[in-house]
Amino acid sequence: AGFAGGMHYLERHPERRLTVAGILPTARTVISLAYPYTPPPPPPIDWRRTLRGRIAAYARGADYHQAIDDRLMTLEQTLARLFPGLRTRRYVDTGAVLEREWAMRAGLGWFGKNTMLLGTRAGSWFFLAELITEAALAPDAPIEDHCGRCTRCLDACPTGALAEGLLMDARRCIAYLTIEHRGVIPTTFRSQLGPWIFGCDVCQEVCPWNEPPAAASAADAGGLFPFLPDLLRLDESAFRRRFGGTSLARTRRRGLLRNAAVVLGNSGNPAAVPALSHALGDREPLIRQHAAWALGALRLPEADEALALRVARETHPAVLTEIASARRAPPGAPSRT
Repeated sequence: AGFAGGMHYLERHPERRLTVAGILPTARTVISLAYPYTPPPPPPIDWRRTLRGRIAAYARGADYHQAIDDRLMTLEQTLARLFPGLRTRRYVDTGAVLEREWAMRAGLGWFGKNTMLLGTRAGSWFFLAELITEAALAPDAPIEDHCGRCTRCLDACPTGALAEGLLMDARRCIAYLTIEHRGVIPTTFRSQLGPWIFGCDVCQEVCPWNEPPAAASAADAGGLFPFLPDLLRLDESAFRRRFGGTSLARTRRRGLLRNAAVVLGNSGNPAAVPALSHALGDREPLIRQHAAWALGALRLPEADEALALRVARETHPAVLTEIASARRAPPGAPSRT
């Protein structure tokens, strides 16, 4: 149905998704592991005034892939001592593997209506990893579905990306739009991003199986709720210094600044104009295009002035089109989410 959007890599290597024999022909067991991460603290209620965006909780700190792979290697070494000559394959959110399906069969949880794997202890705040092995190990039993008639996640999704029947349309998902999607964010969804600049936790935050959030620390405030004008002033080297070795590096500079511009447009705050005006001169047309939209969304005289000044210097057709559209925006407050 095209629900995967631009993630065409999901279509590769179907043989590996159908059977583990496509990965390791002699495989007899898949060991599924869940690694919990810290749930997000409550978001600032005044993000529009403070101009702070939101980052999904899983992206806190260093990139999780290497940390979890190090633990998998330890398990791999333990099995090698117990079964000399044993062959294995490690996966940490990589490769063409059905990690949630395997984890469900291993009894780590059930499929929630938000398509996340849910467990009775950790809720959905955990990463999945797998060790495919030749060792013949006794299987664990799956656990029953505990969602019942609850539809909180379906009802709360800002863009309507979730539907009954365990369906998720990635083309509408904020996590996809802000991370995996590399191009222009469709106009329809820009205001619905709200404060999210990297990922989205809404469908997890409303889930009754997830623990209530704890108060935010100072580190969380800076890490998960960054000051957006600062992001729009990052050049390539500054971006790498700040986000190298973290999950946020996946969006690259152009993607993260694109997202930050949109969220500043959603803020409705006149204090966002200087940073967005600066972004209008960025070397990346993608960033300029979304900065133009954001200035139009603010619907302020000073924002329109910045757009008018840029027209004389702008040469990229898509940016010029966005500026023209932004300057035609009717008066009134921007959409709120």
